[in-house]
Amino acid sequence: MDWLFDNAAWVRRALNAWPPFWGAGIKIELLSDDFRTCRVSLKSRWWNKNANRTQFGGSMFAMTDPIYPLMLMGYFKNHYYVWDKAGSINYIKPGKGKLVAEFNLTEAKLASIQAATNQGDKHFPEFDVLVKDQKGELVAEVKRTLYVRQRKERRGDGVSGG
Repeated sequence: MDWLFDNAAWVRRALNAWPPFWGAGIKIELLSDDFRTCRVSLKSRWWNKNANRTQFGGSMFAMTDPIYPLMLMGYFKNHYYVWDKAGSINYIKPGKGKLVAEFNLTEAKLASIQAATNQGDKHFPEFDVLVKDQKGELVAEVKRTLYVRQRKERRGDGVSGG
């Protein structure tokens, strides 16, 4: 499945057409060619508002769901098993209008993942995501824990990403 992550623009377009995202008003606005930066937005629509006429919390959580696993799979060219393991969300204030979340893979985070999985071990890196409104005010804090492990056929070969 290496071909799946050959082109970040294709992955972005595919995710934007994916029914769970498209139907919820979630859009990948940016996915860098090296899969290290991503920006996701959530439009406010009548069908994704709650009883208080603000953004539905499940949609806010969903906009962060597959992003870091897909970024890591794209960066490491599918040489790793990567899954979401756990997630939590802390709602700070009601989300009104368009919301945005930014995702970044730093050199330090990538190096720590490689070091921790170098011998075929499982690793559970944590990522924090801030969901902000159009004014740049914090709406929610999301914590994502992933499961990462080198694919059996790649263990011990020193494969790195990017």
